[in-house]
Amino acid sequence: MRHDKQVLVFDADDTLWENNIRFERAIDAFLDLVVPPAAGREAARAELNRIEAANARTLGYGAKVFRRSMGECFELLHRRPLTPQEAARLAELAASITSAEVELIPGVADTLAALADRHHLMLLTKGDTGEQQAKVDASGLADHFRSVHIVAEKDLATYRQLVDEHGLLPELTWMIGNSPKSDILPARRAGLNAVFIPNPHTWVLDDAELDPADTGVLRLAAFTELGEHF
Repeated sequence: MRHDKQVLVFDADDTLWENNIRFERAIDAFLDLVVPPAAGREAARAELNRIEAANARTLGYGAKVFRRSMGECFELLHRRPLTPQEAARLAELAASITSAEVELIPGVADTLAALADRHHLMLLTKGDTGEQQAKVDASGLADHFRSVHIVAEKDLATYRQLVDEHGLLPELTWMIGNSPKSDILPARRAGLNAVFIPNPHTWVLDDAELDPADTGVLRLAAFTELGEHF
């Protein structure tokens, strides 16, 4: 059953276009560089995850923070400072995240165009302002959205502010994304409905448990299925 004239708020990374897979490729190359004989890849990855989580809380997200996290992880595991050559290699890995063209998830462009004819669309994404805006611009999707919001974090306060600023009715508003931690749970706490569209490459630190009994969350297998419900 379709819901008419709703407000649909879309996540960007790994909902509209692939993003975390770039980080995973860079991390794989980083582990090739960082793993000393005394530490395995799994242990090194766990340490990087810990450092990334700590830096995200204070520094935010994006390539610059990722580069810093890799450097801290390397120096911790090797118990010495980076050499200039090693620092340059980490800079290359961080740059690889933002250098490639935006890869839209299949069906996104056509589905958004159809939804924009029937509903009010907004974009809400977290991260470095410059990096996120560059992806929005390169995606060719910006014209579908009535407003674009790039925020430092997507938490309960962010969703409440979005509702207040735009005079949204939570019961007629849906947050659509792939991240339980950033897209679904805080939106539900703010009283919004939510659509969960999982992505196999979702950042491990964005994962969280969803309540299977929560009827305010619509679970879809693919982005294109949105047209069947909205």
